[in-house]
Amino acid sequence: LVDLVSDLDVEVLSGAESLVALAELDEVDTVLTAIVGAVGLPPVLAAARNGKRLAIANKEPLVIAGELLVEEAKKSGSEILPVDSEHSAIFQAMQAGKPGEVAKIILTASGGPFREFSANEIQDVTLEQALAHPTWDMGPKITIDSATMMNKALEIIEASWLFDVPVEKIEVLIHPESIVHSLVEFVDASVIAQLGEPDMCLPIQYALTYPDRHASPVRPPQLAEIGSLNFAAPDPKVFRALPLAYEVSRAGGTAPVVFNAANERAVEEFLAGRIKFVNILELVEHCLSNHDAGTGVSLEELLEADGWARRQVAATACGA
Repeated sequence: LVDLVSDLDVEVLSGAESLVALAELDEVDTVLTAIVGAVGLPPVLAAARNGKRLAIANKEPLVIAGELLVEEAKKSGSEILPVDSEHSAIFQAMQAGKPGEVAKIILTASGGPFREFSANEIQDVTLEQALAHPTWDMGPKITIDSATMMNKALEIIEASWLFDVPVEKIEVLIHPESIVHSLVEFVDASVIAQLGEPDMCLPIQYALTYPDRHASPVRPPQLAEIGSLNFAAPDPKVFRALPLAYEVSRAGGTAPVVFNAANERAVEEFLAGRIKFVNILELVEHCLSNHDAGTGVSLEELLEADGWARRQVAATACGA
């Protein structure tokens, strides 16, 4: 690559350090981050320290380093804007009131392919079934996270940091149509929802143009065609990631990073055909029960815990 542009007046950067360098550039005012895994943390923290507007598309920065990131953003005046469709919906709905007037945040979830399965039926699902998402067209990792509802579990933790709300005020509802992207209930019993077609163009655009709105290529939801919108409470016995998210958030420290890293590694094992679908959450629970979360929140401690969880899952899955 360097040889191909050797005659041009450009500088080629590579490696993890280059991401930090880019995030710190004076010419940069907005950093959109979509780097999966702990490798994306250093550039995100660098952008926050330098007062950049952060448009966060992946869950890891706020899930595993929420305390660090929020502290850095407060010090520098960095603005954190969500790109995730659910958190973008919450962000938009919260503009209808003051932060102190929020009674509850309601995250919606498609429920994935197993939303109507019982605890017994989920035991023997196949990889093909888990990858057959009924609404969204996504990569394999996030599709499996949707099937286990780990994506929603991570969003609970993310929303708590992003909107400074305790997890006790965050609920999840299954909404198969994926039209209502999330809701906010205020103290006067008013509920404000953001509706839209299941298309990521809108939340991405809004994060980049906020506080302005511009025409987009997204078609408005055709409510007459949709006809009805359905909501249901998820079964915690089927989607065990959800109750775990509340425990992990309350534990704090390095528990969230272990929660996320163990899941990432377990999903890799499942996609490779080495474990069953139900083993994903079993491995996550195994790591959490064998980890002392402590109170350390330094970047070094977070990265160390991330690596420990991945090694634990690999070793346990191999011996299974």
